[in-house]
Amino acid sequence: MVGFFYFYSMKKILVAGSILWSAVTFAQFNVKVTIPAYLSDSDVYLYGFNGSKEILYSKAKISGNTATFKVDKKYIGMMRAFFQKANSSVNMVSENKDINFKIDLDSKNKISNVTFDDQTNQLFSNEVEVQKKQELILPALIQIKDYYKPSDAFYKSLDSEITLLSKSDTALYEAHPFLDYYQKNQKYSNQEKVAELKPEDFINFYSKSGEYLETSTILKPSLINFLNVSKSNVEGSVDKLLDAVNLETPRGQTILSELIEIFNTYGMDKLKDKYLAQANNLKCTINDRLSSTIKANKNTEIGAKMPNNNFENAIHTKAKSLYDVKASKKIVVFWSSTCSHCEAELPKLLEKYDKLKAQNIEIVGFSLDSSLEEFKNKANIFPWINVSEGKGWYSSYGETYNINATPTYFVLDADNKIISKPNHVADVLDYLKVN
Repeated sequence: MVGFFYFYSMKKILVAGSILWSAVTFAQFNVKVTIPAYLSDSDVYLYGFNGSKEILYSKAKISGNTATFKVDKKYIGMMRAFFQKANSSVNMVSENKDINFKIDLDSKNKISNVTFDDQTNQLFSNEVEVQKKQELILPALIQIKDYYKPSDAFYKSLDSEITLLSKSDTALYEAHPFLDYYQKNQKYSNQEKVAELKPEDFINFYSKSGEYLETSTILKPSLINFLNVSKSNVEGSVDKLLDAVNLETPRGQTILSELIEIFNTYGMDKLKDKYLAQANNLKCTINDRLSSTIKANKNTEIGAKMPNNNFENAIHTKAKSLYDVKASKKIVVFWSSTCSHCEAELPKLLEKYDKLKAQNIEIVGFSLDSSLEEFKNKANIFPWINVSEGKGWYSSYGETYNINATPTYFVLDADNKIISKPNHVADVLDYLKVN
């Protein structure tokens, strides 16, 4: 009998274990995309959001004309599917339910049409179209109407169209909490409506906003708007905001992380340094978002050894990594073929390349292109080392090296320590005394 009960108990444990394993491995939801044959050999990635940071949730498995993503974590909010070969993305809304859609390509193999099966994303797509019309067409219609009399038939037609574009049926969103949240709070991220808001309105929004803020894509543009309306006393307003959201909470730390990155992007070094020091001095548990911001800044401060990178799609080198490149100094530049500032600055490096080489100075370019073809076409013009992951701003470079804009320059010594962080190519050449 003892043996029977032991066997029976073990059987129950095994069955319970298998149920638990199924719960762990079973996808929360799937995203299925009907794709044209051109994309059947493309890498396709699905991203969610944590503020402005895009988090990789799944890589598609492609079978025939269907790309399937399996998402194994609960997620409600904005998502983006990136089709690498087409260098195009599709935005969508997840309610933690299956999503099905079809994409078509134009003559240049860019996404030209997206058709969703679910009501949530049909509503979202319609909202995007209405917003475009409100931004582009509505102001023109209002101006044109002034040239006609109210009794004119065309005036009445214009007035009807203006009324239609000016309103939205909010009742449609009641069954979709995230869409309702997104639609109601667009005013905080809309630059056109900033004048209607005060710093206190933003602080109240961040401190009392529901669970969807971080996944809504509203956070970063709204923080930029908050800083703009706080321009008479930015530091004081930021201090009030951080007190209100509480830096011991995940939300407070995510907002602090976003602010540090915004200050870094816009060259507001004094504020960046202040709030980065505040982040470093926190005694509570640090969330992943703020931790990555602190780490990225430490990786790229003067005197730090720049993290190594294993080269992908390398041009003009047999070196396998950044550390394999031997030189007395290295100029590391983050660039892209679609960056107008890079277009203006990199030719100036090209002019001085022979002089740089004569001093045993090498250039290593990290491209944030999302098209490897466009990267290679441009990179082959330059004789120095160039590499690219072909993932655009989804590349690992941004987080590892704290890159928020292109071009971004670093000067390294022979041991790969950062000795200068010039702002422009002229500063690079001046630092290296190359004229």
